Amino acid sequence: MNKNLAIMAAAAVAVVAAYYVYSSTSGNDVPTQRAALETGALLAEVKLPPDLSETAKIGKRAFDAVCADCHGDNAAGRNGMGPPLVHKIYEPSHHGDAAFLLAVRNGVRAHHWDFGSMPPQQGLTDGDVKGITQYVRELQRVNGIE
Repeated sequence: MNKNLAIMAAAAVAVVAAYYVYSSTSGNDVPTQRAALETGALLAEVKLPPDLSETAKIGKRAFDAVCADCHGDNAAGRNGMGPPLVHKIYEPSHHGDAAFLLAVRNGVRAHHWDFGSMPPQQGLTDGDVKGITQYVRELQRVNGIE
């Protein structure tokens, strides 16, 4: 009887420890427990490519003008404001390029993060979004997300 109780207690401790380790960080070292960070703090470290394509350079300008307020400089995310786009969740096989266009046009219901839903964005053309997407993809590749 005592042996079974000890085994169950050890299993419970293991489950709690695994949950804590799993929930303390998620991909790209983005803390999931962001409460300790100041609102607006960047959520990820993003390595920059040595050079951007011409399309990505145009996309960076559009990103900086419209997206960076929530998604942070170089798509690193901002605590309490918007998720990092340089994150495995946004890899091309999970969120294809069309997802970026649809997000800008229609907004996005919150489903991966607890930042709330993203409203549609005004003033961006399909070409702007193509450039933004190219910029994000080039950042992702340099950071090992493909």
